[in-house]
Amino acid sequence: MLALSALLAATLSARAAEVLRSIGAVPAHIAGRFRDAAGFQQSASGQYFVFDRRSHVVFGLDADRTSAWEIVHIGGEEGRIIDPTAFAVEPNGTFVVADAPNGRERIQIFTPAGFRIGGFLLPGRLKTRVVFDNSVLNGIGSLQYTGASILMSQPETGALVAEYELNGGVHRTFGRLRATGHEDDRELHLALNSGIPLVDPTGGFYFVFQTGEPVFQKYDAAGTLVFERRVQGREIDDLVANLPTKWPTRKTEDGEVPFVRPTIRTAAVDRAGNLWIAFVVASTYVFDRDGDKIRTVQFRGAGILSPTSLFFGANDRVLVTPGLYLFAAPFQPLPPL
Repeated sequence: MLALSALLAATLSARAAEVLRSIGAVPAHIAGRFRDAAGFQQSASGQYFVFDRRSHVVFGLDADRTSAWEIVHIGGEEGRIIDPTAFAVEPNGTFVVADAPNGRERIQIFTPAGFRIGGFLLPGRLKTRVVFDNSVLNGIGSLQYTGASILMSQPETGALVAEYELNGGVHRTFGRLRATGHEDDRELHLALNSGIPLVDPTGGFYFVFQTGEPVFQKYDAAGTLVFERRVQGREIDDLVANLPTKWPTRKTEDGEVPFVRPTIRTAAVDRAGNLWIAFVVASTYVFDRDGDKIRTVQFRGAGILSPTSLFFGANDRVLVTPGLYLFAAPFQPLPPL
C-alpha cells in the first residue's frame, strides 16, 4: 500500500513538472543582431518574424533560420515604427505592429515583405497601467490579429475585449468587467481588469486576466461567456498568496497612477484549442477546451525559461522568447490533473 502511494505521488509529481526541452533555436550569430527579441512568430509559408522592440524593427528569417533581414524599420512616419509595444502575425504572413508615435496609440498592418497596407490611430494617448520589465502590456500591448480584425484589452470601454475592424472602426465589445473591490479607484480597477484576448482556432475566444488573482474566461463566437475558471496550483501558491492589497503609485503625465505588475506574463492557444498560460514565475499551465488543467510545463533552453511570448508555428512547434527557442508541442491529450 505504501509502495502504491509512493508511486502515485511520484506520478503526480512528474505530471506537475513536465519539462519541454528545446529542439532548436535561432543561431547565435543571427540572434546577436537583436537587442530585445520580444516576439517570435511564423507564417504558414515557414518564414519567421522577430519583433525587436528595443531596435524598433521587425525582422524576417528564412524557414531554415540561416539569414535575417529587416522588414519594417524605425521611424514615426507611416510604414515605420517607433516605441512599439506588440506585434502579431496571421498565417498568410500579414502582420500588425502596435506603436506609439508622440504617445499616440497606433496600429499598422503590413504585408510579409513589410509594405504598409492599412492602419489607424486610437483616440487619446497611451496609458501605461500594467508594466513588466519596462514593457507596457495593457491596451495596444495586448493586441491579437485575426487577419480580419484586431482584438485588444480595453477595460476603459466598459468591456474586457474590444474588436476593431482593420479600418479602425470598433466592430464590437464583449466581456463584463470583474469586481475588484477597488471600483472607487478607477485606474486600479481598470488595471486589474486588463488581460490578454485570444482567438481559439476551434471556435470562440479566451480572455486571460493578466493582473491580480489569475482567472480566465471562455467566450463563444458571439461573445457570450461560456465559463470562467480560477487558476490554482502549487507552483503559483506563493505568487498568489503574496499579491498586494495596496499598490504603490508612480507619476505620469496623467498624474499619479497605481504601479501594477502582472501575475501572468503571456498566454496562447494551440491548434487543438488548449490554453497555455505562462506566469511571471517559471511555470506554464495548460488547460483543455473544458477549462480543466491537463499539464504543468517548464521550458528548458540553456536553462529554465520564463516565457515572455508563446506562439504555435508550423509542424506543432512552440516558438518562445526569450532566447528564440523552438519546442515540440505535446498535443497528446492527458486526463485532467
